[in-house]
Amino acid sequence: MKRLVDILIALTALIILSPIFILVAYKVRKNLGSPIFFYQERPGKDGKLFKMMKFRSMKDAVDSKGNPLPDEMRITPFGQKLRSTSLDEMPQLINVLKGDMSVVGPRPMLKEFVELYSPEQARRLEVRPGMTGLAQISGRNELDYEERFKCDVWYVDNQSLAVDFKIMFKTVAVMTKKEGINAPGHVGPSLFQGNDTAKNKDELKS
Repeated sequence: MKRLVDILIALTALIILSPIFILVAYKVRKNLGSPIFFYQERPGKDGKLFKMMKFRSMKDAVDSKGNPLPDEMRITPFGQKLRSTSLDEMPQLINVLKGDMSVVGPRPMLKEFVELYSPEQARRLEVRPGMTGLAQISGRNELDYEERFKCDVWYVDNQSLAVDFKIMFKTVAVMTKKEGINAPGHVGPSLFQGNDTAKNKDELKS
């Protein structure tokens, strides 16, 4: 039933939001050039890797050695606005249709984080990752690691359609307020460095 609901919601959203989708794609092309989409491998259910889609929000700027410059130097006012409205996440509706993701579930993190999980934290991989989740309506990138993982594991143990719809409705309110987009002192989230530092105010990659 959850998979059927995911397909219906993602397909309906893509149809209804198609004018916005096309407009954002045009704006990304105009402001940042090609490619329009950003792809990154993320661990899905049972740790299986998939390519998560986003609209690009950063320039492809590199240093003299060809290494990407820090996010703070590559993000543009347009890209920051795109992130603040969460419109950069829209292409993940395609990931939902493909079965890589669910509408609601733990947000997929960087693949490098998996080996740093404790056995309890790794339980977040028991379900499909989501476009939104309990952590996103509870503080987003302002949550520390410990709080974020607790939210994810709680969802694994208590998931239901009722919980999913409650999270979806609350997500709309969070997006409207535009809160918790960046971790303190960062453009977006900072990196998870393992459980020795999990109690610090570092944030998860979202």
